[in-house]
Amino acid sequence: MKLSDFKFEVPKKLVSLYPTENRDESRLMVVNRKTGEIEHRVFKDIIEYFGDGDVFVMNDTKVFPARLYGNKEKTGAKIEVFLLRELNQDLRLWDVLVDPARKIRVGNKLYFGDSDLVAEVIDNTTSRGRTIRFLFDGTNEEFYKTIDTLGETPILKEWIDRKVEAEDRERYQTIFAKNVGAVAAPTAGLHFTPHLLKRLELKGVEVCPITLHVGLGTFRQVDVEDLTKHKMDSENYDIPQSTVDKVNQALDNKKRIVSVGTTSLKTVESSVTANNKLKASSGWTDKFIIPPYEFKIANTLITNFHLPESTLLMTASAFGGYDLVMKAYQEAIKEKYRFFSYGDAMLIL
Repeated sequence: MKLSDFKFEVPKKLVSLYPTENRDESRLMVVNRKTGEIEHRVFKDIIEYFGDGDVFVMNDTKVFPARLYGNKEKTGAKIEVFLLRELNQDLRLWDVLVDPARKIRVGNKLYFGDSDLVAEVIDNTTSRGRTIRFLFDGTNEEFYKTIDTLGETPILKEWIDRKVEAEDRERYQTIFAKNVGAVAAPTAGLHFTPHLLKRLELKGVEVCPITLHVGLGTFRQVDVEDLTKHKMDSENYDIPQSTVDKVNQALDNKKRIVSVGTTSLKTVESSVTANNKLKASSGWTDKFIIPPYEFKIANTLITNFHLPESTLLMTASAFGGYDLVMKAYQEAIKEKYRFFSYGDAMLIL
């Protein structure tokens, strides 16, 4: 498929700047692949579609406050550093993006807070990319606590055009977030509440965790028309044996395996045995799913409404079928569904 196949206009007013007051009261579009039917519901109605033995695969990654503001040595010029991933814990080496890039060079020292944290630039990786080393004498626990104190929630300002607020630290995090390492939330999971999870449990639905630390590469602009030439950044994942056992049992019993989000979908599809079962594994995946694609594990998908030409939309289209998903998106625009991270959800059956 081509990049231009995913080009359409989303009115700016439909890109949601804030989440709904209650997580499970966002709107839910239900898309049935067999009938082509589209329903309009509320997210908490989702329990009506599932029952005993069905499995929800949820990404339990936890977003950390990855955006740091500081000053450059000598000049005191204001700078922004976006932490992408830790390269070496012992040496405190990090892969980062910097702004303004032209002013931040190898050898520069960067100061954050009231000089509570100092970093040195040790390498250029891309035009905006740098490798930095934090000069911090405390324990790892103290270091991460300092990052947590000084850092800002990394909502994507390119699309959510407002200042980060205190509430974002809670709302841009799923209630089941556990393993720290993501720079963006697995947004399909933002709609779940403890009460909704309890109601699913009472219906016999199993909730199974996997971890995929979402990186910025998931949101990076695709700049090639031929999608087979697009390369995804690698993201770290883990699929525990306990999840594998429950998912494979559900597969054997022909139950619904519900991928909560495209990140969960990508993760389970990255670890499939020769006889199309899920296997326990951990490592890095750069899997990029575009139509057409034969899914081996998940048979149901919960996902948000994504922006045009995004890799997330391409993956959702591979799952739901390109024509049906494009039709659903036109319906969503017409019905004024809310788009992107804080927007509404789609259930593809």
